[in-house]
Parts: sequence; structure tokens; C-alpha cells
Amino acid sequence: MKISIITPTFNSGSTIGDTIGSILCQSHTDFEHIIVDGVSSDNTLETIRSNESLYAGRLRLISEPDKGIYDAMNKGIALATGDIVGILNSDDYYSSPDVLECIDKEMTPQTEAVFANLHFINPADGRTVRFWKGSPARSFRSGWHPAHPTFYARREVFSKLGGFRTDMRIAADFELMIRFIEKNRISTRYIDRDFVTMRTGGASTANLRNIIRGNREIIRAFRLNGIPVSPAVYPLRRLLPKVADKIKSALDNKMSDS
Repeated sequence: MKISIITPTFNSGSTIGDTIGSILCQSHTDFEHIIVDGVSSDNTLETIRSNESLYAGRLRLISEPDKGIYDAMNKGIALATGDIVGILNSDDYYSSPDVLECIDKEMTPQTEAVFANLHFINPADGRTVRFWKGSPARSFRSGWHPAHPTFYARREVFSKLGGFRTDMRIAADFELMIRFIEKNRISTRYIDRDFVTMRTGGASTANLRNIIRGNREIIRAFRLNGIPVSPAVYPLRRLLPKVADKIKSALDNKMSDS
């Protein structure tokens, strides 16, 4: 199946090369890479264009003003022609060359979306900060949700249920997944594989203000989709697994140094 990979970019010159490299080395070659740039002023576009010939016609690049990252993602979804659609951000990269092959294999006729594991690294030294091990679908109210960078859905699901809400600045990815999985009950498959490597420092975790705003948007996502949740209890349910993951990663790093 053809897979559409959408990458929003803005002044991503220091990282976009890794993103591109991880796509071009994939064993599954039936893909298109749609890069939606917000008129970068650094060397982002130069880096993309220097790799264009390696795509053999599978790259589509647009560079124009947008209304934020979720608007850029929606533009990419509108342009997608693949059977499956996913997002690979410009500071992330695939953890192995067979990620797309695995997605293609696991997306059975009965499956509408897949998701997998994710790990965060320190951009300064490349060490793992947190390993997000997923699990089969459970209730979002329990604190569970997929790692969005690993989430790939059939294009027809986006056509039927819509894209990202642009009135959210941090948690539109969470809202989309709760709308797809919890509210509309699409069929999903969890793949116990490390799909994506993400550098820390994204908008949702950049500072305390963004963390608070993100939690407020997440509570709003529940309400928008008619799912009752406690504003006091839910943030704790969501936080505890993150803390446990970080402690485990720190212990693993310490053991590897000894």
C-alpha cells in the first residue's frame, strides 16, 4: 500500500536532514513525502531541495505561510494520495529502515489505524530520555493514548472524521486520536516496535506554561467528544506513566555507563 508521510517544517535546517535520511532508507518504497514548509528563513529549503533527486518523484514540497503546525498538517492531508497517512515531524526520524514495511504489513483489511512505540532523546548527546512503550487500545480516561508520531491511519478515515483542529495549539493530535479511537471506535492495531525517535523540546513540554495549557486543551478534547473526565484526576493518570518511563530510562542509562 502507498503511504503518505507528512512533514511540517519551519526553520528546521539542523534536523530535517535526519528526517529525510530516515525516509529515503526505508525498505518499503511505495510512499510519498509531503513537506509543508511555513516559509523558513534558514537552510531548510536548501537541504530539502538538495535531496530532491533521491526521491525519484516521490517528494512534494510546498512553502507558504500557515496558521501553525496543525494547519500545515491539514494541508498535507489534503494533498495526500496514499492509502495510509501519518506524520513525521521535522525534528524526528524513523528508528529503523523497516518502519514503513511494518506499517504496510500490519495494516490488514480489517485495520483502520496502527500505532507503536516511541523514544525521546536528548538533542545534545543523543541519549534516551524516555522510552514510550505502547499497548493495545484502552480507555483514554485511564491515562492511555497512542504516541501520535507513531500513529498511521487510512486516508479514508481522515476524509470521514476530519483532520486536526486548528483552534488548538498543543493538543490537537490528542483530540484527533480520541475522536478517531474513543468516540468513533475505529479499529486499531498496536505494534510492539520502536517506530520513531523524537528529540525533546517540543511545544507541549517546552515549559510549565505549555504543559498547563496542554492539559487544559486535553480536558477540552474530552468534552468536545462527549467523554466525561475529571479535570483533577486525569492529569495525574497521564503524568504517572511518563514519570515511570523516565525513571526506567535513567536507570538503563546508568547501567550502560557502569
